Amino acid sequence: MYVPSRITVPAELAGFHDTFDGEVGRAWVAALPDLAADFLGRWELRLDGPASHGMVALVLPVRRADGTPAALKLQPVTDESVDEPAALRAWDGDGAVALLDHDADSGTMLLERLDAGRSLLSVPDAEDAVRTLSELLARLVKTPPPAGLRTLTGIAGAMLAEVPAALRALPDAADRRVLADCAGAVREVAAEPGEGRLLHWDLHYANVLAPLPGSGREPWLAIDPKPLVGDPGFELLPALHDRWDDLTATGDVERAILRRFDLMTEVLGLDRRRAARWTLGRVLQNALWDIEDAEDGEVLALSPVQSEIARALLDARV
Repeated sequence: MYVPSRITVPAELAGFHDTFDGEVGRAWVAALPDLAADFLGRWELRLDGPASHGMVALVLPVRRADGTPAALKLQPVTDESVDEPAALRAWDGDGAVALLDHDADSGTMLLERLDAGRSLLSVPDAEDAVRTLSELLARLVKTPPPAGLRTLTGIAGAMLAEVPAALRALPDAADRRVLADCAGAVREVAAEPGEGRLLHWDLHYANVLAPLPGSGREPWLAIDPKPLVGDPGFELLPALHDRWDDLTATGDVERAILRRFDLMTEVLGLDRRRAARWTLGRVLQNALWDIEDAEDGEVLALSPVQSEIARALLDARV
């Protein structure tokens, strides 16, 4: 009789859930070993290496009954994670990790196993990495979105409603100007949110992994989507600020930012002006999240990196 192995929850993952989710997070972490054992047994899986995790999910490398390598992803069902399986089914392994099984009640997924040690962060040439990500994104957004996903229309409206309070919360006048300019950019395009395109919404370099050697899969695959329906211009910011050292090494950060932006919009076939406004919208979204998450008494300020990206786009009058 097969008896599933018991896991130990990484202390860092437990700390994230304690910090950000409080009692609910602690309860989920406490139940996690039993949840993992349940699905290891239910899907006839055997542990096959050390676990990995981000801030929310625990990923266990496993082997199926027939010896096929896979990955068991355990995460609470939230607004961010609930639609991940629907997007993965829509992509059906074309440019994204394949979904092998899913339990809607717990949010648990069985995924194709990829090489967690090889992401686009490992590609030596920064421009090659940007182009690869852009080409992958161009494929992903061509897939018709499944029904019921969140929309950029709703996201944009909610963001703009929060702007007055956010402006009052920022003590620095330069930060307030950047935030107000980003909000103005969103207002320009909010009536044209590009509905009908399936967005990943978190496509940065670490979320593009290589397949396992010998799998016969394409060279790079997207993981961990936070699906959204809207304009692909809303997808560009993560690739603009990741690998920031590559930009600073050029000696002209603004020019390097615009080079990345131009490469991405060219590969994706996007209107530069419209894409710039949705990119500024993404800066606005991240700023609002930072303000919302700030500790009591903390002096609020915009991210210097994201402010620099915003200023580069605004100064260039894209």
